[in-house]
Formats: sequence, C-alpha cells, structure tokens
Amino acid sequence: MNDYPSEFKLTAGGKGLPVCRKKITLTQTHDNEFVVYTVREMAGEAGFKTTEQFTIAAAASELATNILRFAGTGEMEVGIVRDTERGVLGIELFASDTGPGIRNIELAMQEHFSTLKNSLGLGLPSVKRIMGEFFIESIYGRGTRVLARKWRENERD
Repeated sequence: MNDYPSEFKLTAGGKGLPVCRKKITLTQTHDNEFVVYTVREMAGEAGFKTTEQFTIAAAASELATNILRFAGTGEMEVGIVRDTERGVLGIELFASDTGPGIRNIELAMQEHFSTLKNSLGLGLPSVKRIMGEFFIESIYGRGTRVLARKWRENERD
C-alpha cells in the first residue's frame, strides 16, 4: 500500500516529536470502527477529555469513510505527537489513498458540497473545524492525502 505517487508532498509527522503511532489499513466498512476505537483510545492516552475524544474520533471516522466510499481502500495513521516548543501533546491523523482523487479541493471544502446524493457534504469541513490543523493534497486520478492535528491547549506535560 506504500506505493504512492512521488508527486505527493504531504506525509505523516514532521511537526513535533512522535510519541507513538498506529497504522490501520482500510479495506472494509468495519475497519472504520477500528479507526474510531483506536483514535478514542489514543486521544485518551494523550490526555484529551472524553468529549474531545469523541469529536476527534468523529473526524477520523469522516476521513476513513471518505477513503472507503471514494477510493475503496487506503490507510489511516494515528499518532500521539508532542509539540516540543510548547510542551503539549496532540493527536495526528494521516489519511491516504490511491483512489480517484478530488477534482476541486476548494469546492470539496465548502459546507454542504458533495458529489454523492443524500450526503450532507459536511465531512472535510468538519474535520478541519474539529482538528484545528488541516492539510489536504489530492492529485486527480492518483489519490488523496489528509493530515490533521489537534493539540491539547495550555497544558504542559
């Protein structure tokens, strides 16, 4: 699954020091459940409150759902990271696939836009809102990568 096109620039990590990482291969709908469980568990380990754990897991579920729905298969890397400058822990989500890609990222990031009927079109915009740091890269016909981070606020570990 790591045979991504070299044109991609976005990778997991890079900001802060990784504390731990888990990689989840997404091939079936029940893999999304494992993503939610893993993200909640790791967000708890990073010190996020229960309500934050649920919202971070919802963001991860949106990313996993998009992979399964649009690309069929992909990967989600979940990591606890430490911001060495501020001394805080955070959680990082890195979703990647080699699916069809997104033709127009700007349009896809608009509230209520979806290429699917019966969809609210809130997925990617809600991930960006929940996580705080959000980066997306897509090459039409080659795949999509999303990197999102959320940091614990004003707490030194």
